[in-house]
Amino acid sequence: MKHLYIYIAVALFAMPAFAAEKNDTTSILSTLHSETLQTSKEVRPQTLKECLEKGLSKNYSLRIVRNEEQMAANNATMENAGLLPSVSLSAGYSGSAYGNNTTPREGDVVKSRGVYDDGFDAGIDLSWTLFDGFKTIGNYDRLRELELISAAQTRRAVIDYMAALAAEYYNFVQQRQRLDNYVSAVELSRERLRIVYERWMIGSLSRLDLLQARVDFNADSAQCLKQRELLASSRIRLHELMAQDSLDVNFTAAEDDIQLLTLPTFDSLWTKTSHCASMVIAEHNRNIADIDLRSALSRNYPYVKVNGGYGYRTNNYGAGGTLRRNQWGGDVGLTVGFNLYDGKRRSEQRNARIAVKNAELEQYDLTLSLYTDLADLWQAYENNRMLLALEKENVIAARENYDIAHERYLLGDLSGIEMREAQKSLLDAEERILVAEYNTKLCEISLLQLSGGITIYME
Repeated sequence: MKHLYIYIAVALFAMPAFAAEKNDTTSILSTLHSETLQTSKEVRPQTLKECLEKGLSKNYSLRIVRNEEQMAANNATMENAGLLPSVSLSAGYSGSAYGNNTTPREGDVVKSRGVYDDGFDAGIDLSWTLFDGFKTIGNYDRLRELELISAAQTRRAVIDYMAALAAEYYNFVQQRQRLDNYVSAVELSRERLRIVYERWMIGSLSRLDLLQARVDFNADSAQCLKQRELLASSRIRLHELMAQDSLDVNFTAAEDDIQLLTLPTFDSLWTKTSHCASMVIAEHNRNIADIDLRSALSRNYPYVKVNGGYGYRTNNYGAGGTLRRNQWGGDVGLTVGFNLYDGKRRSEQRNARIAVKNAELEQYDLTLSLYTDLADLWQAYENNRMLLALEKENVIAARENYDIAHERYLLGDLSGIEMREAQKSLLDAEERILVAEYNTKLCEISLLQLSGGITIYME
């Protein structure tokens, strides 16, 4: 009887404390649920296509790249290449005041004081290089190649941006699914805590079991709170990529889980990869090396230049027999020359030939590098697909195992530690399938990025 009184006293003492714990538990669960549900209540879910459309029009880095492309297009003109003549208009005025003494051979010295002469001239001049060994034509071709390189760089920047945004979008989807899993784990731990408490109250379990259930619940709650932070970081990163005015607004993805696309065959992807932006840029760089070689060889040819102009000139004289003189008319000249020796022509031409070979080698190296990257990604993609199929089977088995364990636990045939193991096995299986899905999606995005087919996400 004495032991019974002690037990009742301990139970009465512990009930208020555990009631407070239950209130804390309810508060934690409501906080977690509000985090997962508030975005869907306040914000319309956005698809990946909508995010891409918004980001492609507002992202600051892309806007800078497009401006640089426009600058390259503005530079690719015949005027900048030197193919057109240069025309200049000039005018000037000059004056001089002086005094002089003129001593003739016979007679007295003639003195002049305060003499002022002035003159005005104006004219238009033209200078035109008619031939310089095709150097000016090469300059124009070079500017056109630079324009095409800038366009390819813009296309590559757009593809890289779309890949980065798609990866972050599906990372957000993954983090949200993980948070849902952790919230479910907290609810399961809460249910276990409730069962342990009720059994402890009737004396079928010890205080140690109750404390262990509470520790597990707190651990799951802490993990859930950490996951909220990761989800918020992903949301902020998405807003940054889309150049939103505020990074604090809510966001929710329209997709509840990660859906995989059906990709073409490896050979089909490689055919598309051989025409990607990097390969286009390498081809234009090789063309520029050829143009630079032609420019170096142009110094072996003579040059022809023409100059012309038309002008008007008037002079006023303060002394002498002439009061004013006016002149007008045009002039034209032709210059033909040849650079016999400048000391560095041969070395520049030899280096230009080496630069052409280097550009060819860079093309071959880039081709090999792209093929290697594509093969590695394809292998990882195939392996992750098989791993994903295996993890889907595992999560089904883990859920069934947990259901059986839960029934046995309710009947009292299973210990709390074994119940916790079954719960952890389910959470681990759900985590592995999330990782497998996301890794497979990353491989898919990277394959489409390399092959230039990532615009499929805009369809």
